[in-house]
Amino acid sequence: MNLKNKVAVITGSDRGIGKAIALRFAREGAAVMINYAHNQSAAEEVAAEVKKLYQVPVAVFKADVSQVKDGQQLMEEATKQLGTVDILVNNAGVEHNAPFWEVTEEDYDRVINLNLKGAFFTSQAFVRLVMKGFNPSNTSKIPPGKKIINMSSVHQDLPFPGFASYCAAKGGIRMLTRDLAIELGQFNITVNAIAPGAIATDINQKMMSNPEQMKALLNQIPLHRMGTPDEVAGIAAFLASSDADYVTGSTYFIDGGLIHEYKEQEAEPKKAGAA
Repeated sequence: MNLKNKVAVITGSDRGIGKAIALRFAREGAAVMINYAHNQSAAEEVAAEVKKLYQVPVAVFKADVSQVKDGQQLMEEATKQLGTVDILVNNAGVEHNAPFWEVTEEDYDRVINLNLKGAFFTSQAFVRLVMKGFNPSNTSKIPPGKKIINMSSVHQDLPFPGFASYCAAKGGIRMLTRDLAIELGQFNITVNAIAPGAIATDINQKMMSNPEQMKALLNQIPLHRMGTPDEVAGIAAFLASSDADYVTGSTYFIDGGLIHEYKEQEAEPKKAGAA
């Protein structure tokens, strides 16, 4: 899966899955833009690791892609520092745990704006970059190899009580991926999504330190283990490569079989006399 001479922007690549994707792309020869919203030192550590291990061009840029202007500036800066952009990975995301009836407008906006709005408008900035300099009536000159990879979740299909806004955002990513695959095919841009299940990242650290919760989770995963960021990165590397030039509009689940085995936990029986 050679990515030599390709330039990739990975949002939220200062940690977790985004970091793993940046390192895998660099291993395959791509120049990478490391993006962060808050943790500059972590992003610079990823960049230093890329330079040390793979000696490919790397840049770091702060952008909160929930803000449209930041996503646009991210594309512009990648072009300035790395020459162009061939691959966009919309990885940045956040979730918020609360009963539906307690979710605030602020909580909702934070989840939707980063997970869905950010992917929408950062992709738009990428597409405008690809189209720049080409006559819209003659797109045959746009070479294949331009890729958008959206980070979705098993919760684009799988209910997740307590995370209604997150499910709504990932359901939106599912349909955005399918719609853009059709609309952008004329520009030789492929659009696909990756839907991870339970992955061993810091966002799941609290659950991973709870033996009872881990046992309940693993009992619903046929492979009986959590996935790793590197395993997710492997799928991203395939979708970014020329091996996937004829793949578009698809979602690749990486969940150990969770989505096929998952069952809602039954509520505890009501006590006698309870309403």
